[in-house]
Amino acid sequence: MARALSLAERGLYTTTPNPRVGCVLVRDGQVVGEGWHERAGEAHAEVAALRAAGAAARGAAAYVTLEPCSHHGRTPPCADTLVEAGVSRVVAAMSDPNPKVAGDGLARLRAAGVGVECGLLEKEARELNIGFVSRMQRGRPWLRLKVAATLDGKTALLNGASQWITGAQARRDGHAWRARACAVATGIGTVKEDDPQLNVREVETDRQPRRIVIDSRMEISPQAKVLAGGGTLLVAAREDADRRRQLEDRGVEVLFLPDLHGKVDLGALMLELGKREVNELHVEAGFKLNGSLLREKLVDELLVYLAPSIFGDHARGMFALPELSRLSQRLELDVCDLRQIGRDVRIVARMVQVTGAGVREN
Repeated sequence: MARALSLAERGLYTTTPNPRVGCVLVRDGQVVGEGWHERAGEAHAEVAALRAAGAAARGAAAYVTLEPCSHHGRTPPCADTLVEAGVSRVVAAMSDPNPKVAGDGLARLRAAGVGVECGLLEKEARELNIGFVSRMQRGRPWLRLKVAATLDGKTALLNGASQWITGAQARRDGHAWRARACAVATGIGTVKEDDPQLNVREVETDRQPRRIVIDSRMEISPQAKVLAGGGTLLVAAREDADRRRQLEDRGVEVLFLPDLHGKVDLGALMLELGKREVNELHVEAGFKLNGSLLREKLVDELLVYLAPSIFGDHARGMFALPELSRLSQRLELDVCDLRQIGRDVRIVARMVQVTGAGVREN
């Protein structure tokens, strides 16, 4: 199963909106075939492994990182394909959270006389597809908020200057996180001050995540770099017919999602992105949008790079949040990973909730 997971990781940048899946076929203690899902519309991991194994698949055990599918999508059901190939046993790391499957794939295998087990290295399998699980179970993507800051938590000078706080190695690492996301989002403030491209350049990938700009008043310049090449989604709250025509002429899709206060309804946006099959949403924005996402409890994970430098009090922080009067009001995090990237420190932390009984929940 560990080998199957490593194969699944090969599709880290390419499988969206599908999950990342690997499969290993073992017969008489020997690997006879292996494969992974590369991109939507192409062979699933099980099919790739069966092709590699050929006739040796009959009587083999299949180790697969996700329950074999049982429905017709772009490809036929993998559960049926495994049965037809004569596989004797299937070990799945986890059940499929997709309601179209949700145990039916394993049930089909059992009904056909195939031995079935589920749960081996389940935690690792869920981590690999955390965005897919989020979309299937919550109807919205897994939101990862990336922040680059000084050691005293400052993201920019008061005049907006912020490039570059972290070093080249940390920036390259950040692009790897961009590459695995289905979409990368920012706010109009960051576009005005930094004019980012918001694409993946520092790591090799043949798929670019979709770019999203949250711009309530449609203030963006049609010449902004983030709009280059078309396909950018601009989310607004107020109509500007002339600006909309200019943007659409550049291949921009404009989406209106106003809340009661004339801002973009961020919660509604997350549900809309879920409908658009966005599994992982990577956000690189300024302290205002960062704070709004935190206040609305939409952030699942923080990806923070801390540089060995200090800006002092007269600089911008990470999050625009209201003043707290009690320590109990603070937002709690669980640190999942801590490591040094070049001269900088990278922290991956997840939001947790403390229930009335004092129980911490991710």
